[in-house]
Amino acid sequence: MTTVGFLYPGHFAEDEFPRMEVILDTTIRLVVNRTEPGEDDRRPDTLRKLGEPERLAAGVEELRRAGVESVVWASTGGSFVYGWEGAHGQTTALARAAGLPASSASLGFVQAVRALGAARVAVAATYPEEIARLFSEFLATAGIDVVATHSGGVTTAAEAAAWGPDRLKELAVAADRPEADAVLLPDTALHTTAHICDLEELLAKPVLTANQVTVFEALRLARRRTWAPQLGTLFAAREAPPAPVGWRPAGE
Repeated sequence: MTTVGFLYPGHFAEDEFPRMEVILDTTIRLVVNRTEPGEDDRRPDTLRKLGEPERLAAGVEELRRAGVESVVWASTGGSFVYGWEGAHGQTTALARAAGLPASSASLGFVQAVRALGAARVAVAATYPEEIARLFSEFLATAGIDVVATHSGGVTTAAEAAAWGPDRLKELAVAADRPEADAVLLPDTALHTTAHICDLEELLAKPVLTANQVTVFEALRLARRRTWAPQLGTLFAAREAPPAPVGWRPAGE
C-alpha cells in the first residue's frame, strides 16, 4: 500500500481526491486534510496568507498519523504567489514540519510538464488577470515557455467550484494555441477529474489540471509509478524518473 497526503484549503473540490483514488491502483490511498481557507478571494495578499507555514504545519500531524509517505500542499495559488524561490522555501518548511518529502501544486505543474516533455504550454486560468499572470511568470522562471495566458476573471474559489464541463471547455479552448504542447488549468477549486479525457479529446493534446497534477506529484515523491489513463495523458505515459531533490531548471 502506498499512502500519500494532501493539505487542501477549504471544502471547494476536495471530493476530487476520493474520486481519483477509485480510479487509481487499489494499493494507492489518498489522504486529505483540509486547512483553514481564510478569506475566499483571489488577491495576492490573501493567497499568501493561505500558504503561511504555520497554517500548513498545523495540518501535518493528522497526515503523519495516517502513515503518509509524502505531503503536497494542494493549492496552486497559495504557492506560486510566493515566486519560484519562495515556493521552494514553503515546501522545505513543510517537509521539515512533516519529516517527509513535500511539494506543492505549483511545483507539481513544473514536474508534470517535464514528465510530458512539453516545451510550450498555454495557461487556462480561472483566476483574475493579475493572478493568472503570476502563475505564468512562475512557469517561465522554471524554464517553461508559456505561449498564452487566458484569465477567466473568477474572484473566489466558491465560484470556480461551481463550474461545469461546458465552462471548463470554453476556458480551455480560449487559452489553447496551435503551438502549445499542453494546456494547463491551475485552479484546485475546479472539478476536473471526470472531464480530463474529454478536454484532451477536444484539444487533441495533453491537459494538466491542478488536482490531477497534485496527485501525480505526491506519487512521484513517494516513488510510486502507476498507470491510469482515465486521468489523462499524464497518467497514461510512463513517467520520467523522479527529479533529484533540490532540482532547478537549467540556467539558474
